[in-house]
Amino acid sequence: MTDLDQIDLTILGELQHDANLTNVELAARVNLSPSPCLIRVRLLERAGLIRKRVTLLDARRLGLNVNVFIPISLEKQTRSALESFERSVLALPQVMECYLMSGDSDYLIRVVVPDVQALEHFIIDKLTRLDGVASIRSSFALKQVKYQTALPLPEPAPKSQGRRG
Repeated sequence: MTDLDQIDLTILGELQHDANLTNVELAARVNLSPSPCLIRVRLLERAGLIRKRVTLLDARRLGLNVNVFIPISLEKQTRSALESFERSVLALPQVMECYLMSGDSDYLIRVVVPDVQALEHFIIDKLTRLDGVASIRSSFALKQVKYQTALPLPEPAPKSQGRRG
């Protein structure tokens, strides 16, 4: 990880909460003038700490009311089987997240669809047709208690104090 100071961490925090901030607004929030603020943002981007900026949409207002977690087990856990499954999942827009897991299932995916009929169609017409899938289970999210996209940022490293004497 890159050495981040308090200003870098504040910049990252502010941008996580509102990526629409102008450089002037961001600079004011982190107590810098605009030019040094922009330089720091560009350095954070080049270092890969800021990957991209996105707009978060409201799934429910778009009619995507069903949030489902689906553990999936594969017939084989060979590198080629895993890679094939991952390529296939990347092409499915309903899949919001996909994780290679330890434990009982090989993968856990989170799917968002409008309704139960759409989920049935997705499972029957998409998931069961993927090569190497051995089993599929699903659990509906009844209520979203917490959802955040902002990562917890580390505390800045303390500055070493010089000897006083």
